[in-house]
Amino acid sequence: MCTLCHIDPQKTEAFGERMMNLLNESALSLMISIGHRTGLFDTMDGMEAATSEAIAHAARLNERYVREWLGAMVTGHIVETISESGSVEMLYHLPAEHAAFLTREAGVDNIGVFAQYIPVLGYVEDDIVRCFHRGGGVSYDQYNRFHEVMQEDSGLAVVSSLIDEVLPMAGNIISQLENGIQVLDIGCGSGRAINLMAQQYPNSIFIGYDLCVEPLETARKEAERLGLSNVYFEQRDLTYAPPEIQFDFITAFDAIHDQARPDKVLSSIYRSLKPEGTFLMVDINASSQVTNNMDHPIGPLLYTISTLHCMTVSLAQDGMGLGAMWGREKANEMLKDVGFTQIAEHLLEQDFQNRYFVIRK
Repeated sequence: MCTLCHIDPQKTEAFGERMMNLLNESALSLMISIGHRTGLFDTMDGMEAATSEAIAHAARLNERYVREWLGAMVTGHIVETISESGSVEMLYHLPAEHAAFLTREAGVDNIGVFAQYIPVLGYVEDDIVRCFHRGGGVSYDQYNRFHEVMQEDSGLAVVSSLIDEVLPMAGNIISQLENGIQVLDIGCGSGRAINLMAQQYPNSIFIGYDLCVEPLETARKEAERLGLSNVYFEQRDLTYAPPEIQFDFITAFDAIHDQARPDKVLSSIYRSLKPEGTFLMVDINASSQVTNNMDHPIGPLLYTISTLHCMTVSLAQDGMGLGAMWGREKANEMLKDVGFTQIAEHLLEQDFQNRYFVIRK
């Protein structure tokens, strides 16, 4: 059957335009990441229209690279240009409306943070392509800067609202933390959340587990810098080695779905939680069914991150490979399978990426 004979020319043209736009937008993601990492957006925020030389000088960067970067920003309609009368020099200006989504002052709205995932994940593209042919996965140690970007991401989405909005979801947990309890953080990464809690609640004891050495070293250094004596970090896999003690409060911030065996980790958490304890699990806000994610504001991005990281790091350990988009339905099913009976779900208005589960036995 000749498929070309039945092509809708208008649909074809529209899709072709979309693909062309996609190439441009993808390229801009790389340049936005560079603008974030070099501080160019922060430098230009509130700055009067200026030449590339002035912008480079203010940012302490090489002018030639800044000028070429500005070319991408201008043609991508992110930075505006102004031509002064009688001057041959081009002046560049970052509108305040655009800065609201590109600077560190933008907080949770800073797209520059998320743009970093594109080059970071592109770093393992060759390895992922091999996995498409041979199966298996890509291990944590093959990634460059992933933990650094993830730390910044979680700092915006979760850590910034942890004390005032997230912890209050868990009933009277704040008063317990103030009085002094035992807390375990699973997949603590660089320790931003657990160090913040340890600093805020000095009467409680905090322990952080993670599989990877690099982020744990970052967490320890930060705890030392803050002068914390009530937080401890350990390289440990809960899949086969549950803690020897039980905890009053266990947290997992965006850490369960990419475990090799989330079912075994959740079982360890159940056994490690005191009868009246609370488990706070923060994970991706999505459905287990792809058709239910059609209107998700960052659905394609999350499936991409899942393919190039969350799913594959699990498969690299001969794991289940659930991926980031395992969804709330699968999460509830697995929590109930290990014995949890009380599962409450919460959302934060400013955080469409995460769903907050407050869980008890």
